Amino acid sequence: MSGALEEREFEFGDAAFGKVRTLLKQRSGIDVGEGKRMMVYGRLVRRLRALRLRGFQDYLPLLEDPQSEESKQFLNALTTNVTELFREAHHFEFLSKRVIPETRRERGKQLRVWSAGCSTGEEPYSIAITLKEAAGNDPSWAPRVLATDIDSEVLSKAERGVYTVDKVSQLEGKSRRWFQRGQGRNAGLARVRAELRDWISFRQLNLLGPWPMRGPFDAIFCRNVVIYFDTPTREALVNRFAELLRDGGYLFMGHSESLTGASSDLLEPCGKTTYRKRESGRKP
Repeated sequence: MSGALEEREFEFGDAAFGKVRTLLKQRSGIDVGEGKRMMVYGRLVRRLRALRLRGFQDYLPLLEDPQSEESKQFLNALTTNVTELFREAHHFEFLSKRVIPETRRERGKQLRVWSAGCSTGEEPYSIAITLKEAAGNDPSWAPRVLATDIDSEVLSKAERGVYTVDKVSQLEGKSRRWFQRGQGRNAGLARVRAELRDWISFRQLNLLGPWPMRGPFDAIFCRNVVIYFDTPTREALVNRFAELLRDGGYLFMGHSESLTGASSDLLEPCGKTTYRKRESGRKP
C-alpha cells in the first residue's frame, strides 16, 4: 500500500496517514481505517495543491493548532456530506403523525428539534417543512429548529438554502411550494422561502466538544453521523443526546445505526431507527 502511494504526486506513508487518523479522531470522533487511506489522500491532496506545498511534511505542522484556519479546512475536507430532502422519509412521517401531535397536546405551542450533522441543510429544511405543514393556519405556533455541523463550508451552503431544481422536483407537489425557482442567471436553482428559513438557526458545532445550547429538545435527528465513530464515542454521544431530550422525547438515527449497551437505560426503540427517552425513574 505504501509503495503505491509513494508513486503518486505526494508521498503519503504510514507515519503521515497515522498522524492524520489521530488528528481526525481526536478532533471530530471520526475513525478511519486503513481501507480509507486512498480516500483521505485524495481529499487532502487538494489542500496541498491549494497551499502550494511540497508534501505532507509541510502540511502536517499547519494542523498543530486546532483553532487554525487550516485545521478547519482539514476537517471540512474529510467530513462526508451525503444527504437529500426527506431522506429516510419514514422519520418525517413519524415526526408528523406522532411527535408533533403528541407535543402540541402536552406542551402547547412550543416544539424544539435539533438536526445534529445537518450537512448542506436538506435535513433541517425537511424538518421545517414537516412542521410548517402540520401547523396549518395556526399563526401562533412557532417551533424552532437548531441545525449544526462541524463543516463550516457545508453549513454556509445550508444557510443559503439554494439547491438545484432537480433536487426539489423530486418532492411531492405540496412540499415544492416552499421553494422559489430562480430566473435568469439563477435558472436551474431553487431557494428555500424565507418564512421556512426563519424557523431554523444554523450553528457550527463539533459534537465532541462543549454543547452551548440547553435542552430540553422534543426531537433530535442525528442520522448517518455516529456510524463513523468507534463504539465508546458513539455510546457517549448518544447518552449526551438523551440527556438533552425531554422525557418522552425522540432520537432519530440513520438506517445503518443502532443503539447498544449504555444507551439502553435511557432510550427505548419505538420505530424504525427511532428511539424514545424513557420517563425519569422508569427502568427498562
